[in-house]
Amino acid sequence: MFKDIEAQGLVLLGCGKMGSALLQGWLANGLLVRSVYIIDPNPSDWVKELMGQGLNVNLPLPAAPAIVLIAVKPQMMGAALPQLQALGNSKTIFLSIAAGIRMAQFADILGQKTPIIRAMPNTPASVARAITAIVGNDYIEAAEKALAQRLLAVVGEVVEVDTEDQIDIVTGVSGSGPAYVFHMIEALAAAARAQGLSEALAMRLARHTVTGAGELAHRSSETAQNLRVNVTSPGGTTAAALSVLMAEGLGLTELMTRTVDAAVNRGRELGK
Repeated sequence: MFKDIEAQGLVLLGCGKMGSALLQGWLANGLLVRSVYIIDPNPSDWVKELMGQGLNVNLPLPAAPAIVLIAVKPQMMGAALPQLQALGNSKTIFLSIAAGIRMAQFADILGQKTPIIRAMPNTPASVARAITAIVGNDYIEAAEKALAQRLLAVVGEVVEVDTEDQIDIVTGVSGSGPAYVFHMIEALAAAARAQGLSEALAMRLARHTVTGAGELAHRSSETAQNLRVNVTSPGGTTAAALSVLMAEGLGLTELMTRTVDAAVNRGRELGK
């Protein structure tokens, strides 16, 4: 699956939660650990353990790696990226999963002819249930895009968007989206406590309700709308609840629209 990468090497700039999830997926799918080169000033204990198996950590890089995956936070990019400048303007692919940093900004540092792909995964990558959107610049060809898709597919589904501007939208929807769902669990548990349930029972009910509904949506061929209608009896308790949650101008749709808008705008600010 990764013979082309193993021949040239893969560089991982930053190995935090997302970088570690990807690395774990690659190794589980057969990538040779000795073909990976990590740059990280504070490697985790897990990464240190892998050094004993041949993982290259903060060591000299191959002259022409197949791909460099950039997994540092946007705020750290200015300090981290220049050390890879010598690999720019070549056939090495730069694949960034950093929110907000545009391909033109990478090209300003790495060189204008550098093949660059922006991707936006999300935290369910840690359980191989991510959704990742990608877009490439003019120096990315079909084979290079397919290579990036193979690397990202180890942690979930991969979709392609038409323009880089859409990556900012993806960031606000699926990139930040897991936090919205986790807060829904918190909010549902808080509502249960307000009705008199214990904290432990409230959280257990809320957590399993949200994860169970999510799994049902994942497995079912029905639309989300049909799944909602199927559980809503006219005049029943669910209908009463949805009359609040779907109230015109005040419901969840309007709240979620403002939520995503805030995330998208912040992503664009990071890219300035």
